[in-house]
Amino acid sequence: MTNAAIPTPASASAPTWLVLLCASRFASSVTFMVYAGALGPAMQAWGMSAGEAGSIQTAFNVAYALSLVASSWFADSLGAKRVFLWASWATALTGIAFALFARSAGSGLVLFALLGLTQGGTYAPSIMLVAQGVPAERRGAAVGWLLGAGSLGYFASIALAAGLAERFGYEAAFIVCGLAPLLATLLATPGLRGRPNHATGGSARRLRGAFRFLGDRRSVLLTAGYTTHCWELLGMWAWLPAFLTTSLASAGGAGMRGLWIAGAVHISGFLSSLIMGRASDRLGRRAVLVAMGALGAACSASIGWMDGMPLVLVLAVAALYGFSALGDSPVLSTAMTEAVEPGSLGAALAVRSILGFGAGGAAPLAVGLVLDQTGGAGWGWGFALLGVGGGLATVCALCLPADRPVRS
Repeated sequence: MTNAAIPTPASASAPTWLVLLCASRFASSVTFMVYAGALGPAMQAWGMSAGEAGSIQTAFNVAYALSLVASSWFADSLGAKRVFLWASWATALTGIAFALFARSAGSGLVLFALLGLTQGGTYAPSIMLVAQGVPAERRGAAVGWLLGAGSLGYFASIALAAGLAERFGYEAAFIVCGLAPLLATLLATPGLRGRPNHATGGSARRLRGAFRFLGDRRSVLLTAGYTTHCWELLGMWAWLPAFLTTSLASAGGAGMRGLWIAGAVHISGFLSSLIMGRASDRLGRRAVLVAMGALGAACSASIGWMDGMPLVLVLAVAALYGFSALGDSPVLSTAMTEAVEPGSLGAALAVRSILGFGAGGAAPLAVGLVLDQTGGAGWGWGFALLGVGGGLATVCALCLPADRPVRS
């Protein structure tokens, strides 16, 4: 197993840069789920079908995937720090544009896609920064904190977007959440000022590294598991808020609806990132991936059929769904940093990203088409389609070679 961290001396400032990086991840994520949170009012205002609504989220996901590929690829030669800061400033600008000018289905699709095209550039480089600065025996927990901060941002995004859209219209939700990436950039820039910018390898080396990892069984299985994981996760993120809105509508409490939805989906994901990242340090990566994949598949297969059941039960399963679907994210990312040599990590993440977010980008549209074809009875079949991804992720995890907890 290759330790992908680039050795760096211990520094008293290390906790500060990591905390600010996590804070930046939180703020940037506040805009990530704004469309999903305001989906109901936006669909009504723009006169969209479920398929049209899903296409906007799919456009964001596809653009996000392209951004992941480009930023991961260039992070090797330009340095993860430099790429991360460039992407952060670009995301601040596109976030402001989306906040002010997304007022129709056409403008929403274009501007949300542009937001995804810039925002994806902050993801993989931030993971690479953690891999470069945190020892292997604590890296799972550190990546868990980073991704957990993102989940907390998703909670704020859903809660703000759903609550503001209900009370003041989707425009208010877009404005408040769309300005958050500017705050993220202002947090990250001073935090990374003292960090080194590691740049390794030329174009030929990156190209060889991108495909050399495909000859390693563990890397191939992690990439396949990540791809199927993204199908389930991104589809769930896009449509679970709308499903919960439908379930909560008959129960009243509209003023608290956004908070309930956000808590069920993303607070559980926040806790999962923290717990499962640390658990993989103690129990090994494979065991956690198997458990989370199987639990996510079970939740996908069941939740869509629960419309009309007691509200407490629906929210409990939704919380478990959010916990399981995100629980393998930090583990998959951490395991990849350990399976690929440092100079090729960005290239390997680029290949992983185009496959994972390519599949995940198609998931919201696929579920939307199922809903259009099956009408009100389509929730069960739509989420069951996402569950195929969770089942395949479990199979990939089971095929991984046995591993042991990383020791210092």
